[in-house]
Amino acid sequence: MPRKLLKRFLPDPQTIRNRKELRFLGRLLDDPYLLHLNRRSVAGAAASGLFVAFLPTPGQMLIAAALAIMVRANLPLAVMTVWITNPITMPPIFYSCYRLGLWLLGRPVPGAGFQPSLEWFWEQLNSIWQPFLLGCFVVGTIAAVTAFLAVHLLWRLHVVRAHKRRRARRLERDPR
Repeated sequence: MPRKLLKRFLPDPQTIRNRKELRFLGRLLDDPYLLHLNRRSVAGAAASGLFVAFLPTPGQMLIAAALAIMVRANLPLAVMTVWITNPITMPPIFYSCYRLGLWLLGRPVPGAGFQPSLEWFWEQLNSIWQPFLLGCFVVGTIAAVTAFLAVHLLWRLHVVRAHKRRRARRLERDPR
């Protein structure tokens, strides 16, 4: 994973430490892993952010920040990753999670009664909460594990390729 590309989109660590809104975190922001870009902190941030993104709870960014602090992952990246689920992507993602939960529990898909409205949701909450939460938890776990492994793999591939390029340049200059 190119560090320069990530640094372009992430805020500077000193900028984060100087924010008034984050002063309550105090010494927590002194942990170098929370603002550093290395394979471990980026992989942990991607995993924690994606796991929280699939939880149907309010305050996902705060939960992702707390989880990133607990696992010592990159804090800004974990918070940004949560925005995979946003008001546009949330309905299809959560409906897919609900369908997966139904399938895992072996329940039939409800017939013609579905309506994409909050009123229908609150009326049916008693019968849909179990498959919905199960599907969200399973998808969140799979997404987190996949992101963690993918970041590690892609980062390693990038390092190996960069090493090969440096070695080839060195051999061109001094072919001994």
